[in-house]
Amino acid sequence: MQPKIGIIGGTGVYPDKLEIVNEIDIHTPYGSPSSSIAIGVMNGIEVAFLPRHGKNHTIPPHMINYRANIYALKQLGIERIISPCAVGSLKEEYKPGDMVIVDQFIDFTKSRKYTFFDGPKTEHIAIPDPFCPELNQIAEIECKNLKINSHNNGTCVCIEGPRFSTRAESKMFRQFADIISMTIVPECQLAREMNMCYMSLATITDYDAWSEETVDAMTVSKVMEENSEKIRNLLGAIIPKIPVKREKCNCPKTLESSAL
Repeated sequence: MQPKIGIIGGTGVYPDKLEIVNEIDIHTPYGSPSSSIAIGVMNGIEVAFLPRHGKNHTIPPHMINYRANIYALKQLGIERIISPCAVGSLKEEYKPGDMVIVDQFIDFTKSRKYTFFDGPKTEHIAIPDPFCPELNQIAEIECKNLKINSHNNGTCVCIEGPRFSTRAESKMFRQFADIISMTIVPECQLAREMNMCYMSLATITDYDAWSEETVDAMTVSKVMEENSEKIRNLLGAIIPKIPVKREKCNCPKTLESSAL
């Protein structure tokens, strides 16, 4: 099997619709990925699945080996990555249970490995629009078809974690972003350094610390569990609609003008 589509599953996202055929352990120049990679079939399409936090959710966001995860999927021949994740809302109209098809990010992480280009070759990728427009458009259509309450545009601020924001931080982030995550960066930009398409399907679990309610891990897990079937159904609807050839986006050309 030679899948071209990879799913990096976040909190509570383990696709039961994936008929697993094989599991592959891959070692990369950057170390080991979060887990072995499951290869299987979803709705007739070959897919690779990697749990971002490990099979038993034992890896916190700041300790994930993002470079190894992306590099391992690239070694398998993956061209497109779909990345479901849990996020907090920074806007009243972005409600818990809603889906956000992310189109921008702001990076507030602090200590991660952000690039494959540590030298001697220097590359400066341009990603003013970091998420694949073709994948995002497919997701928008399928959310409508499945009657999933979704937001087609969303700016996500990514924080280091594993702690949640203070109230002051959350109020500051509200001025610039719609949702808040701990994993989109550097996962998204590493994928683009590998000329891969990347889409984030973000499920809102809470209103973050700016609201009167206090966000905690139990709340996040509970909401993700309640919405897990919706996420799996959406993945099952999106994957068969993805064209074989990548002709409607510039993601495969990211490195063409990156060298100085």
